[in-house]
Amino acid sequence: MSKLPIKDMQGKSAGEYDISEDLLEFERGDQVMKDAIVAYLANQRQGSASTLHKGEVAGSNRKLWKQKGTGRARTGRRQSPIWRGGGTCFGPKPRSFRKAMNRKSLHLALRRAMGEVVKAEKITVLKEIKVEEAKTKIITALLNALSLERTVLLITKELTDNVALSARNIKRLEITTAQNVNVYELTRFHHIIIEQAGLADLEARLSNASTEEAAA
Repeated sequence: MSKLPIKDMQGKSAGEYDISEDLLEFERGDQVMKDAIVAYLANQRQGSASTLHKGEVAGSNRKLWKQKGTGRARTGRRQSPIWRGGGTCFGPKPRSFRKAMNRKSLHLALRRAMGEVVKAEKITVLKEIKVEEAKTKIITALLNALSLERTVLLITKELTDNVALSARNIKRLEITTAQNVNVYELTRFHHIIIEQAGLADLEARLSNASTEEAAA
């Protein structure tokens, strides 16, 4: 069993949370974790960059001057890529950068990422997050109470409006739910705060992953 510290909103200790090491992976999955991060970042790309090649640039096809006798370099139409305002050689066109991964690989990557952050002692369990009104100072006070000065990922069971509005102006903080957190987010941040109720949901995801691997 791995033990995670439990804190309250004032930063005071509220015990320890035991997470089963059967849900975590410490040895396998280095490459698949990298693949999951690369796939996630690739899937965020819009792929909307677009340029015109010379056949798509508006303008006349008239030859600019005769081929010989002028002392100038021979040239063709104005849409040539060598001219300013002409077409683009091998420029980007709209495309999909999407990368697919199978479910078992994603589950292994999630277990390995979770194992890494537990091993590095990056996780603090929050007994309960109470934000009764949308005030940035509430979340700021929480971060100060936990002495967290670098980037922080806050994982909740459910994302309420008050929590989202209170956290949105803190640049070094991002917020997500236990059902949506991914490998990239787990490995990107220096500190992770997870609501105790949300950790139970995350354990359920990890448990399903280990069950599928055992059945394979």
